[in-house]
Amino acid sequence: MSKKVLITGGSRGIGAATAKLLASRGYDICISYRERTSAADSVLESIRSHGVKAIAVQADISHESDVVNLFRNVDEQLGPLTALVNNAGMLLQQTRVEQMTAERINRILQTNVTGTLLCCREAIKRMSTRHGGNGGSIVNVSSGAARSGSPNEYIDYAASKGAVDTLTIGLSKEIAREGIRVNSVRPGLIDTEMHSDGGEPGRIARLKPAIPLGRGGKDTEVAAAIAWLLSDEASFTTGSFIDTTGGL
Repeated sequence: MSKKVLITGGSRGIGAATAKLLASRGYDICISYRERTSAADSVLESIRSHGVKAIAVQADISHESDVVNLFRNVDEQLGPLTALVNNAGMLLQQTRVEQMTAERINRILQTNVTGTLLCCREAIKRMSTRHGGNGGSIVNVSSGAARSGSPNEYIDYAASKGAVDTLTIGLSKEIAREGIRVNSVRPGLIDTEMHSDGGEPGRIARLKPAIPLGRGGKDTEVAAAIAWLLSDEASFTTGSFIDTTGGL
């Protein structure tokens, strides 16, 4: 049976790099994206060059109806799902807690926590042997911020990723006997557009001296860790984390 993976937030950065790597390894792929249609189309073109089946579905995972529709599209156009990469996430402008609004905090939690859990729910319904599935693998994209707390910048984002770490541990135990492994990667300072979302495109240059390996990471390096956790080589690994932080 061919491997079929859904990668949320697959139009750029780590999600796009992961899609391209998994396509080169023979996975059929669905990427979801929130608004960057042209970027998603470009990723699809690259994926399809490997001769695999690939689709892109517009979905905002903070909306339950979008998540349900996303998985329905996978069912109809790709077939039985075997893997999920929960990559979609968001952060907002750098700020201290004393300046955060409830609207900002809830927006981040709705995407990074609720959205991730909803995607897990739909994947379990399809992959769990308890529901007639054939098993599978889930990889959550957390962040090194879950351990550092990201003071003076993104404590709300860091807290949301701490929640992702906790759900990874709990879910890995809940569905271990149902043929599904659940693991996580925790990227550190990776050279992607996300730093621009937070208002500091040059953030890596400022913080690079603190990284033991002396540089920022590449999206392809995180993708390689995700690919290993999804692979049969990691068949005895669940509830685990790979820190791709350069030693930070």
